[in-house]
Amino acid sequence: MDEWNTRYHDEEYGFPLATDDELFERLVLEINQAGLSWLTILKKRDAFTRAYDGFAVTKVAAYGDEQRARLLADAGVIRNRLKVNAAIENARRIQALGSFGGWLEQRRGLDLAAWVKEFKRTFVFTGGEIVNEFLVSTGYLPGAHDHDCPVYRRLKKLN
Repeated sequence: MDEWNTRYHDEEYGFPLATDDELFERLVLEINQAGLSWLTILKKRDAFTRAYDGFAVTKVAAYGDEQRARLLADAGVIRNRLKVNAAIENARRIQALGSFGGWLEQRRGLDLAAWVKEFKRTFVFTGGEIVNEFLVSTGYLPGAHDHDCPVYRRLKKLN
């Protein structure tokens, strides 16, 4: 495994996230990964963070045409109109929820099919694979690490 994926696997994958901005970041990154490698996203992560104002939900939710055009011209991020629009719209929907973390906690324990229905009802550009990876990577669904993985034991201690 390369250094990017190793660091992500060992320090982030499957670990719970504390804030709505962190959850929003992961959702935006998972959406942008669609059709690409996760390594591409990890390498562009710093550029994403800068371009999307640190993934501050309140800032991204307020984006208008000028910010949308800026993102579509930024070679540091994925310049896909559907993905850019999804980030902005999903920030607005998270803002309307009041708490993304609270929304997720209310649904903890659902199976993947039910989660996918909830995400499709609430957000945009959230198909089954995106939802699955988002939920596994944030600890809402199991499967991030095998039982013999040292990270699995660390996560088990956290829970």
